[in-house]
Amino acid sequence: MAIPYLSVVIPIRNESASIPELYRQLTETLERWGRPYEILTVDDGSTDDSFDRLAALQARDARLRVIRFRRNFGQTPAFAAGFAHARGSLIATSDGDLQNDPADIPALVNLVEQGADIACGWRKDRKDPFLTRRLPSMIANWVISRSTGVRLHDYGCSLKVFRAEVIKPLRLYGEMHRFLPAIASELGVTIVEQVVNHRARVHGTSKYGLGRTVRVILDLMTVKFLLSYATRPLQIFGLLGIIMGGVGGAITAWLAYLRLFGNESIANRPLLLFGILLVFTGVQLITLGLLAEMQVRTYHESQNKTTYVIREIRETVSS
Repeated sequence: MAIPYLSVVIPIRNESASIPELYRQLTETLERWGRPYEILTVDDGSTDDSFDRLAALQARDARLRVIRFRRNFGQTPAFAAGFAHARGSLIATSDGDLQNDPADIPALVNLVEQGADIACGWRKDRKDPFLTRRLPSMIANWVISRSTGVRLHDYGCSLKVFRAEVIKPLRLYGEMHRFLPAIASELGVTIVEQVVNHRARVHGTSKYGLGRTVRVILDLMTVKFLLSYATRPLQIFGLLGIIMGGVGGAITAWLAYLRLFGNESIANRPLLLFGILLVFTGVQLITLGLLAEMQVRTYHESQNKTTYVIREIRETVSS
């Protein structure tokens, strides 16, 4: 079998009813497209017969590969496993619930071939409830865009195409699959967006809800820290420590002046304890920043990991 040019990674979790139609639409689209491809499905601990259906399809089509988890680990680990086992030069991602349209994949691939490193789908006409899905998504997209500096209309759309050399080195944890463009931006990649078709869910129930909001916010804080201060943690911890320690020092100095020159009692003032707390917290934050600096150096030097990424080198080699 030819080495695939495109790998399509799709997490599957209890999507038995959607699998036959998903496979049919994918294969029809990719066969018309005319390039070597593979479909890499990741069964994320399904409790229905999703794996049996995938295994039956795989027995008939060698271009379909199936990874089966021992239990449910989540969508981010499923994508990570798919990226690790993908063999294509380009890697596309999609959901397995048929809401993403496989017919949009060739257009996204074309954007990458024109020079982009990541092509992201934008569900402009989204077929989801407004209050529980679309409104929280609009708010989240605005917050993520402002926080990371990577402005996209639809971070939650799984339909994306990546260059393999961009996506494979990334390490994903938590719910970070939705932040892939922002995480990859640290490498200096080119990111474009394309309006894609979005369809109403026909089978099964959504795995998303308002309950995921808190986890998304926490992961956003992690991404923001990694993008801004991963190689210089003292600049954030030290800055906070200096501010808090400075305010605490000013408070205690003022109270000391009142005690020494104003003959006022300060022992019963809550402000004294607050000032001391700020001073000690400031010292702790600066110490934490120094320890983080040591850990960052250990992390990079133990893996020979550089703090930069080279896109290309052009030079004339003398004979």
